[in-house]
Amino acid sequence: MSSQQTFRLGILGSGKGSNADAIADGCASGKIPAQVAVVLSDVAEAGILQKARARGLNAKFIDPGKFRTKLDDAAEVAFIKTLQEAKVDLVVLAGFMRILKGEFLRVFKDRVINIHPSLLPSFPGLDAWKQALDYGVKHTGVTVHFVDQGIDTGPIIAQETVAILQGDTAEMLHKRIQETEHRLYSKAVAALARGEVQVRGRQTIWKQS
Repeated sequence: MSSQQTFRLGILGSGKGSNADAIADGCASGKIPAQVAVVLSDVAEAGILQKARARGLNAKFIDPGKFRTKLDDAAEVAFIKTLQEAKVDLVVLAGFMRILKGEFLRVFKDRVINIHPSLLPSFPGLDAWKQALDYGVKHTGVTVHFVDQGIDTGPIIAQETVAILQGDTAEMLHKRIQETEHRLYSKAVAALARGEVQVRGRQTIWKQS
């Protein structure tokens, strides 16, 4: 955390921004002791930017460059610079559809978190709720984790189980998972803002408040 009194969040997303919206609600209500310093997207017309601007938040599009699944070098520099200028303490990925590697993760070491719609390490990657439904498991869930150089492999901060019900469609299951995401992500961000979570190798330790 920086020396500033208020813990500052930088939120990155590519889509509708429902998790970002839930976190912004938490900050506004005081449930999350932080403020959203900047919202960034690699998609110019993304809903996450529109929602952020409607709240009066600092929201910017940054051209991701020529690659489909990652930022090119110039884009990575631009994202890093913008987050540094906003003096963010934590980078929150909320549906950001590009892999972050290299310099970005070195600059923000142990300060980038993501949420994934399964109980990792099960069902990493895209459309995890569909993977779980197709596999036939009876429970899946949500994982909040730190981001490292792998795909959905960073130290786990928090998890919550979501039951798969008889007759579930992918859409029905995804809706329940998203409801759980909004609650769990806000809880995890609040704990990080209060300094209640520490990383020790592969483990995360929650301090007793």
